[in-house]
Amino acid sequence: MATWEEVVALGAELPETEESTWYRTPALKVAGKGFARLRTEAEGGLVLFCGLDEKAALLAAGDPAFFTTPHYDGHGSILVDLDRVDGQQLRELLTESWRRKAPRRLVS
Repeated sequence: MATWEEVVALGAELPETEESTWYRTPALKVAGKGFARLRTEAEGGLVLFCGLDEKAALLAAGDPAFFTTPHYDGHGSILVDLDRVDGQQLRELLTESWRRKAPRRLVS
């Protein structure tokens, strides 16, 4: 089980991450680009960016921590249930999402 505060703490470990808002909801950004957003929609969840292959694999595994909605069909993003996600998986997915949005100068 993770909280938004824990997501923010993990994000703070990544260079140039700032807590912000995105679509009027809590978010993390790097260089002004959102890479994590806490959804307030009925389904909730944390939006993170990933490759389409990774998204398909996460969903196919049947882990209830990962889901999507029709709005995200065909998009490289996954929804994460913070009440169910493993802490290490959250860290890895958050880092990957950051890497996809961070400027090249920050990604090593």
